[in-house]
Amino acid sequence: MLNQTNVKLGKVRSSIRELFEYGKQRKAEIGADNVFDFSIGNPSVPTPDDVKKTLIDLIENTDPVELHGYTSAQGDYSARSAVANQLNAKFSTELNADCIYMTCGASASLTVTLNALLNAGDEVIAFVPYFPEYKVFCGHAGGSLIAVNCDGNFQPDLQDFKAKLSPKTKAVIINSPNNPSGVIYGEQTIKEIVSIINKSGLPIYIISDEPYRELIFEDTKIPFIMNYYDKSIVCYSYSKSLSLPGERIGYIAVNNRAPDFGEIYSAVLGAGRALGFVCAPSLFQKLIATCQGATSDLSVYRANRDRLIEKLTKFGFAFAKPCGAFYIFLKAPSGNAKEFAERAKQFEILLVEGDSFGCNGYVRLSYCVSPDMIERSLPAFKKLAISYNLI
Repeated sequence: MLNQTNVKLGKVRSSIRELFEYGKQRKAEIGADNVFDFSIGNPSVPTPDDVKKTLIDLIENTDPVELHGYTSAQGDYSARSAVANQLNAKFSTELNADCIYMTCGASASLTVTLNALLNAGDEVIAFVPYFPEYKVFCGHAGGSLIAVNCDGNFQPDLQDFKAKLSPKTKAVIINSPNNPSGVIYGEQTIKEIVSIINKSGLPIYIISDEPYRELIFEDTKIPFIMNYYDKSIVCYSYSKSLSLPGERIGYIAVNNRAPDFGEIYSAVLGAGRALGFVCAPSLFQKLIATCQGATSDLSVYRANRDRLIEKLTKFGFAFAKPCGAFYIFLKAPSGNAKEFAERAKQFEILLVEGDSFGCNGYVRLSYCVSPDMIERSLPAFKKLAISYNLI
């Protein structure tokens, strides 16, 4: 018999991917300009010019064997050094190349990290709302995901967090700016999370999932977890900051102030080996080694956010103001997320039903789309609001 867990996962895509595939089919049927696809976090702004120039230079002036050959299993030394140096300069850490493991994006970073940390029966806490694949990644690693509630502004319910800590808790995942809500956990929130863990006396790791680190639209500080908690690991992707989602390049950074740092990094190496997640794409390791600190023109997302906030508020929709990432988590007027998402399809608006994010009654809107599509979608949103008697 085949592994039935994997058979089931293969037969049923995530709600995000399911809607993304529906959108492609619908665009083929009625034309792309007639479908308002807010389903997936696929960056729409071009990569920075420095990235394009670097890629061309690498391809034209690097020996093909070196350019396309295997790197060390954990990644090219120059790439890992560049990552460590950039983090040190930005966050006053003291990392080196042997704290970094290059990966095929943040999903691989999370998968390797969870497989490195978890034993059968371990629990991982995530704050609602959370990226649905966390549950899949934890389950594959032998653990289970424990959801901690949030308040009306999608900030962690710290009393619920304290209540759900147990001797089975191996790790806590933090995702800020958050997918799907766009909220940011401020410094005080991070300090309180750390304080609760410290007072518990439990040997818990904090995993900070940071693909949206640079996407901040308010004058808000993003606390870097290594400056607050020693037993911490950062999972990062360049997909959003450099508009490179399909190239699958990211990293794991292990805090070298952790008392068991050597064991953690060895476990990461071992998990990467066991999973076959070794030697991330060589070309893009060489790219990011020279493009640290660069970003795409992220101001486009802020403009999209501001335009949508203005109009969705006017149309009577409810949501917490997103301060980062490129998502809005809309409250379903009927209280039923699936019904809301299906009704939106009647107006060719594609919104991800949000119950799978652990927060019932909401849908996710991804606004990393062209400003033109934002404008073209507004009459459809107005009709959707009218259908609920919001205006």
